[in-house]
Amino acid sequence: MSIEVKDVMGRVAIAVLEDASFADIVAAMKRYAVGAVTVVDADQRPVGVVSEDDLLLKEADPVRSAVPMFESRRQRHEHEKAAGVRAAQLMTSPAITVTPGTPVRDAARLMHARRIKQLPVIDVVTGRIVGTLHQHDVLRVFTRPAAELEADVKAVLADPGAFTVEVDRGVVTISGRVQWSSQRITLVEAIRAVEGVVDVKAQITAGQDDLVIVPPLL
Repeated sequence: MSIEVKDVMGRVAIAVLEDASFADIVAAMKRYAVGAVTVVDADQRPVGVVSEDDLLLKEADPVRSAVPMFESRRQRHEHEKAAGVRAAQLMTSPAITVTPGTPVRDAARLMHARRIKQLPVIDVVTGRIVGTLHQHDVLRVFTRPAAELEADVKAVLADPGAFTVEVDRGVVTISGRVQWSSQRITLVEAIRAVEGVVDVKAQITAGQDDLVIVPPLL
């Protein structure tokens, strides 16, 4: 069973409007204990995100009035943000979003790749924000009930009756026998891909070795 964003997401849409003030943004972050808020337009569609890093530019930026003659586009953009007082001026855009039907594994990869801790969840039809996915929501897949996780592991086995499967705090121990060594590797990889599996301890024997050992290059 593939776990989707809708199965773990927070139903509260943590967002502010484009004209929200600096103080309003800080207050929203404090109220919900988050490090970022989504910026939405009048139709509740995400247009950007304001993070703590964006707000910290107000203090970290060394230039307040004079603009240096030589600066990179990035530096110029940071100066503009530091001078901003409204969400539309402070935000990073466009907003990176997911939908309720996005697989949690894909959302986790997106968070890791973009170095972000939360994602706005939007309705696939209207584009409006319907919730927020946090890192701790994604990590909930590793607290799945053992029986549920065991059922998903057995579902990837071609012949579940040929193996013994035990689950302890996300660690799967599987015992049994396969015909080829390569089947053992494929089986372990398939189990690792099950959402919620922390590790796999394979106690699987193979009748024949079909793996080719390539000698090291001299």
